[in-house]
Amino acid sequence: MTKDITLTPETTIGIDLGDRYSHSCVLDSIGEVRERFRFETTHSGLAQAFKERPPCRVVLEVGTHSPWLSRDLKALGHEVIVANAREVQSISKSDRKNDAADAEQLARLGRADPKLLHPIEHRREDTQRDRALLAVRDKLVRTRASLVVQARGLAKGLGERLPKGTTQTMPKRVREAGFEDLFPGLSSLLEVIETLGEKIRGLDRQIEQLSKQRYPETALLRQVGGVGPITSLAYVLTIEDPKRFSRSRSVGVYLGMRPRQRDSGERTPQLSISKAGDRYLRSLLVEGAQYILSIGPDCDLRRYGQRIMERGGRAPYQRAIVAVARKLAVLLHSLWRTAEVYEPLRQANLTQAAA
Repeated sequence: MTKDITLTPETTIGIDLGDRYSHSCVLDSIGEVRERFRFETTHSGLAQAFKERPPCRVVLEVGTHSPWLSRDLKALGHEVIVANAREVQSISKSDRKNDAADAEQLARLGRADPKLLHPIEHRREDTQRDRALLAVRDKLVRTRASLVVQARGLAKGLGERLPKGTTQTMPKRVREAGFEDLFPGLSSLLEVIETLGEKIRGLDRQIEQLSKQRYPETALLRQVGGVGPITSLAYVLTIEDPKRFSRSRSVGVYLGMRPRQRDSGERTPQLSISKAGDRYLRSLLVEGAQYILSIGPDCDLRRYGQRIMERGGRAPYQRAIVAVARKLAVLLHSLWRTAEVYEPLRQANLTQAAA
């Protein structure tokens, strides 16, 4: 989405966010430090520090508190620039790093040229709340998986192997095999794994209900094999508005699935993807690509990945997975924007008709 940025602010304030207190540096129109102050990193603390200040440009680095803080500052009439932490190397790698210096550096960068900060736009508050549901589910799934791995590792240390099976069926299979008391605490591990499974299934029902009631557009995305309720909702909540991208191809770049570039002279080395976008959604798209290439039905995406693998080269399967995940991100945006019916073999049929 386009962000309006004035050219010459009368006042620029840089804020170094802290968990309890945030430090600020105020620059005037000629770049002189006019004031330094700190405030409690709370809604009331922010309001107290900024309610009497005239509208100005405020620069802060992305972090845990930056979403709500940027919304509060905008509501007070300020122009807010949230700096991309990956791009502010002069702060993160400085050998003179402290709260006051960081705040001043942010203010100077924002005053000189905001584009140097590669500003980001935070999600709306309602979107952020709904996305928390996915974050909680993801944490529970990872916790359950780590407990299963721990149980299997402890069993191997005793010269035994717990029965194979999915994470969901693991406790039942262990009991059926008579291994419940293989070592002290295993029964407790199994109970926690089962409890987590029940909680995860409950969250899955909430996600289904949320998608139907508030995000019906997820049904358009679920037309594609390998895209279920989790991936479709994560995609919609991450992108928020399909109109923010004029071209569907831009979504792949936004999600960090374009190759990094480090060309020099005649050297153009092949590098891995940038991984600059949303990690959670990117991992879900990779899972979807794995399904498409392994057991998914025949479709353009599957054939595209197979052609990449046939070329060979370095790690062909991994390259195909990433390429299909990027194509999948583009396809989902196109379906969302146009509300078209998904045709799995559309490109193949067009090619065959033209032949």
